Amino acid sequence: MENVETLKFKKNPFQKFKNKLNLRKIAPYFGPSFLVSVGYIDPGNWATNLQGGAQFGYMLLWVLFTSNCMAILLQTLAAKLGIATGLSLAENCRKHFRKPVALFLWVTAEAAALATDLAEFLGAALGIYILFHIPLFPAALIAGVVTFFVLILSRYGYRIIEIIIISFLAIVAFSYVAELIMAKPNFLKIGYHTFVPQIDSQSIYVAIGMLGATVMPHNIFLHSALMKNRIPLATLEQKKKQYKFAIFDSLIALNLAWFINSAMIIMAAAVFFENHVPIETIEAAHKTLIPLLGAGASMIFAIALLSAGLSSSITGTLAGQYILEGFLKIRIPLWTRRLITMIPALVIIGLGIDSLKALVLSQVVLSMQLPFTIIPLILLTSNKKIMGSFVNKKITTFATWVVAAVIISLNIILISLALS
Repeated sequence: MENVETLKFKKNPFQKFKNKLNLRKIAPYFGPSFLVSVGYIDPGNWATNLQGGAQFGYMLLWVLFTSNCMAILLQTLAAKLGIATGLSLAENCRKHFRKPVALFLWVTAEAAALATDLAEFLGAALGIYILFHIPLFPAALIAGVVTFFVLILSRYGYRIIEIIIISFLAIVAFSYVAELIMAKPNFLKIGYHTFVPQIDSQSIYVAIGMLGATVMPHNIFLHSALMKNRIPLATLEQKKKQYKFAIFDSLIALNLAWFINSAMIIMAAAVFFENHVPIETIEAAHKTLIPLLGAGASMIFAIALLSAGLSSSITGTLAGQYILEGFLKIRIPLWTRRLITMIPALVIIGLGIDSLKALVLSQVVLSMQLPFTIIPLILLTSNKKIMGSFVNKKITTFATWVVAAVIISLNIILISLALS
């Protein structure tokens, strides 16, 4: 006759696994990477992804795969820096670099933050304009009011912001699952171009824009700041535990963002490239979907764009605040920063400048700033005096220097093409 212990085990063989997967215990560790991942699907990504898919088909999918690998590496390093030092990347730069260097890094980081804000705010305005047929300028003002309202909620804790952002992210993900079902893409071409690099002189500009839109400087600053005060960390063991969860959090959130970005290119390739339909603007992409896939597809497209624009506007403002506070010890109300960073987008809308071109250009600016974020991150996380037992392993340092070299090389190519 079996004893009682054996019977208990047979009744619930997964009890040990359930205990390890106690959601109440692990929930506090999750969320920061989802705030960060929103920046990887902002309207700047929409512009470069739609342009890349419409002009070059599936050819540039490998750029997204490569960029995502880079992003995971860099974001986990940023999280580790915040956990190990209790300071954000901006604060570490101010503390460990000479003042002229820190000020230079602040200027470049602010330029990146402004370029990001331009893309995100413009995208939110486009989403409202497309969805509700409200003129673009009033739509931009409405987008500003909505982001003000959400940012005010941050006074009750960032967990509320995380829930709102994750909800927006889910809307975008489900929208693109629906778009892919409607588009009926070529899965053999998807598999081939995801892993086989191809590029030429015509696609290099868009490819670098895609890199700038995927690996974003403000996200690295944001991630380090979110992790530094996530939960009280009194012991080394607690810090190590948080870092393990941060890696897992990053893998889930950033791979979800990669799926959404890839879905944008795949949809554009299957619908626009295969039908030889040129796309000059995001509005044109929306309108062209109606005869090709139906009114339902265009509605889903607009809802996803609005969700991406609003959510990324919120996280972009948070990142800009952390950059200013970290480098200069200046703290201004979030709504004030949102108001200031709305101005460039309102000027572009008021002057009638092509939104798609402005979005793609903003992503190229981000790509050109990336080395000034990545190199300080590598130097700081490779320093044992700063990181202690969290210092990078040699293979990690080597990999991040390779990433920095690739990005710098691509920027040199871009500048030479622009000047030729």
